[in-house]
Amino acid sequence: MTLPRVAYLTGEYPRATDTFIQREIAAVEQCGVRVERFAVRRPGDEHMVGDEQRRERELTTYLLETPKAQILGAIAQALVKSPRRFLRTGGLAVRTRRRGIKGAVLQAAYFAEAAVLAQQLRRRSVDHLHNHFADSSCSVAMLTSELSGITYSFTLHGPAIFFEPHEWFLGTKLRTASFCSAISSFARSQASLFCEPEYWDRIRIVHCGVATGPADDGNRPVTAGDEPCQLLFVGRLDAVKGVLVLFDAVAALIAGGAAVRLTLVGDGPQRAELEAKSVRLGISGSVNFAGYRSQAEVRDHLATADVFVLPSFAEGVPVSLMEAMAAQLPVIATNVGGVTELVHDGLNGLVVAPGDVDALGVALDRLVSDVDLRGRFGRSGRLTVSEDFDSLTEARRLVTLFVDPRHPSPDRIRPLPFK
Repeated sequence: MTLPRVAYLTGEYPRATDTFIQREIAAVEQCGVRVERFAVRRPGDEHMVGDEQRRERELTTYLLETPKAQILGAIAQALVKSPRRFLRTGGLAVRTRRRGIKGAVLQAAYFAEAAVLAQQLRRRSVDHLHNHFADSSCSVAMLTSELSGITYSFTLHGPAIFFEPHEWFLGTKLRTASFCSAISSFARSQASLFCEPEYWDRIRIVHCGVATGPADDGNRPVTAGDEPCQLLFVGRLDAVKGVLVLFDAVAALIAGGAAVRLTLVGDGPQRAELEAKSVRLGISGSVNFAGYRSQAEVRDHLATADVFVLPSFAEGVPVSLMEAMAAQLPVIATNVGGVTELVHDGLNGLVVAPGDVDALGVALDRLVSDVDLRGRFGRSGRLTVSEDFDSLTEARRLVTLFVDPRHPSPDRIRPLPFK
C-alpha cells in the first residue's frame, strides 16, 4: 500500500489545549505517513508548557509569518499556473465569505493564505491536506484545495461549529472535502443536517484518542481516610466548561462536612471570575488553580486524584475525560454532545444534567464516600478507552481514509500497523 504525504493545518498550533492533535499526528506518523505541519498563526509562549509543544512549534510553518512579497508572489504564481483554477477559487471565496465588510476582508486574507499554502504543498510534494476544526482554517483548506487540486479533509469536533454552521458554510465544506472525520456519532448526525444524503457517506467517525496499553485490573492508590478526597478538573477555564456550577456543588459538599480539595488544571478567560467566586463561597482554601501544565504534569495530577469532574454545558467527546479514564480515574460528566458515547452512567462513571448543581453534588458525594465504587468505575473506564478510543487504532482508521476515502472496507477500517 502506497501511503500519501499529508499536511496538517490548524488555525493556531500547538496550543496547550491541542494535545489531541499532537497525539494524532504522532500516531499517524507511527503508521508510516510523513506529516508536514502548518498553522495560520503562531501560539503565544504561554502555550509552551512542555517539550512536546516546543518541539511541535519548531516543526510548524506559520502562514501569517510569510513576507508580503512572497504572498504576492504566491498569488501571482497561482494565477499564472492555472487561470481557470484561480478564477474558480475566487468564485468559491466570494460564495463562502462571511457577512459584512469584515467577512469580505477576512475572506480575502484566507484566499492569500491559501495561495501561500498551495505553493508550500506543491514544493513539499504533499498529496493530501487535513484540517482540524471546521471554521476559518477549514475555509483556508477548502480554498487551498480548489487552487491547487490537492484533496483535503477535515476533522469535525463540535459543538461550536453547530452554533453557526451557515456562517462557516459547513455544507459546502462537506460537499467539497474528500471526507470528513467526525469525532462522534453525535457530530456525524449534526453534520448530516447540513448536506444532502448523497454526501453522508463522506462523514466517517474517527475518534480522538489517547495512548493506552492493556487494561489493568489492579487498583489505583486511594487517598488516606483522614485526607481530603482529591477532585480534579482539566480544561480551559471558560464559561462553557461549567466550573461555576462545580464550585457551587463543592461548596455544598464542604458545608455538609465532606473533606474535599479541588484542583483546576488549565487557564482561560474565566479564571479571575472563578478565583473571586471561590473567595465569596469560602472555598478558596480548598481550590487550587494550577494553570496550564505539561502533558507529564497532567499525568501526575491524574495519578494522584481520586475523582475527575467535567461539568460542561457543551462538548464533543472530551479528550480530558479519555485521559482520566485511561488513568483508571472515576469520572463525572454531563450528558451533552458525544459525552455519553464515552461515559456510560452507572457503568464506567456518572452522568448528570448540565447546570444541575444538586445532581452534580449528589454524584460527587457518591464517589467521595464510596471507595469501592471509584475503583469499579476506574477499571471499567480504562477498559472502555482501551477498546474504543486508542490513539493508534484511530490513527489507522484515519490513514485508511487518507489512502482511499471513497471505498473503505472492513480490513481497511482497522488495518494492521503500517511497516
